[in-house]
Amino acid sequence: MMENLSIHDPPPQPGAQLAGPMPQGLGRGAPPPQPQQLPPQMFTTAAQLLDLTDKKLLVWLRDGRKLTGVLRSWDQFANLVLQSTVERIFATTSDPSEPQPKGLYADQSHGIFLVRGENVLLLGEIDLDKDDDPPPGFEKAEFDVVEKLAKERRAAEKAKEKTKLKKLATLGFEGENLGEILL
Repeated sequence: MMENLSIHDPPPQPGAQLAGPMPQGLGRGAPPPQPQQLPPQMFTTAAQLLDLTDKKLLVWLRDGRKLTGVLRSWDQFANLVLQSTVERIFATTSDPSEPQPKGLYADQSHGIFLVRGENVLLLGEIDLDKDDDPPPGFEKAEFDVVEKLAKERRAAEKAKEKTKLKKLATLGFEGENLGEILL
């Protein structure tokens, strides 16, 4: 008989008796203690996607892209199929030390999107009541303008990091990718 379990079911309780009669000769004394086991639905992270199917998600990818879309399908490798996918990019125009960042954002529609599971850093369900609200401190702008500002910001940060790593190298420190940066 197959059990219909969900991610929200509590784990099996230790000492719970199995259904059915006990074989002859095994009923003497207390049964040996069983190790605590997780419910079967917790064995893979892909199974946790079951509750998120047909819901609007935010997916943050390893390359920094942020996608929103409706999760339509997934597999055992956590590959995702998103429908009505929109990529949102941000370009901050304020000083990073300010407590509330200010800047611009833009959305680009992609339609149906297949995301390889190993590229997902973070995903979560979107609150549909707040979905249409603009991000606090950000104003909507044209995609090309925001993309250009974001690329310029990344290039400036990369140059600053390269300078920092070069200085550390002169002091004898070695970084993870130091050889690549100094070349």
